[in-house]
Amino acid sequence: MKPNAGLNDEQRAGVASILKSALADEYVLYTKTRNFHWNVTGPLFHDLHKFLEGQYAQLEASIDEVAENIRYFGFKAPGTMAEFLETTRLKEARGSENLKAQEMVGALLADHEALIQSLRRDIDTAGSAHQAAEVADFLTGLLEQHLKMAWMLRSMLE
Repeated sequence: MKPNAGLNDEQRAGVASILKSALADEYVLYTKTRNFHWNVTGPLFHDLHKFLEGQYAQLEASIDEVAENIRYFGFKAPGTMAEFLETTRLKEARGSENLKAQEMVGALLADHEALIQSLRRDIDTAGSAHQAAEVADFLTGLLEQHLKMAWMLRSMLE
């Protein structure tokens, strides 16, 4: 049974598409952050290991919220790495075993900043093209989280 959320089928599908991209982005970034948490070495190991643990925990919570939003609009949430890699706007961290701690931080910062830009476009599209102010508001919350996470990463590089 499809939900009666005040949106037509086209609007619901558009919103679900935006949310599926956001879910894929969050999951790929979560995986990269977790990877770096496991594999960081060097003099920054302890501090960065703990810091990244906090970041991936926050991303994990966001993943669940995005997936639940997709379900609210009557669509199945993607849940496989293959689906995420088809939909994400980010790149995997292949070859990351050779990255130094500062390079890991820089790679994560670049991904957060890419997500910030994508989310700004998604917020506009959700609100204007799909008339889904509640989705735009939800995405704004995600944007704020990524702004804060990017600020923290950027501060580590200064």
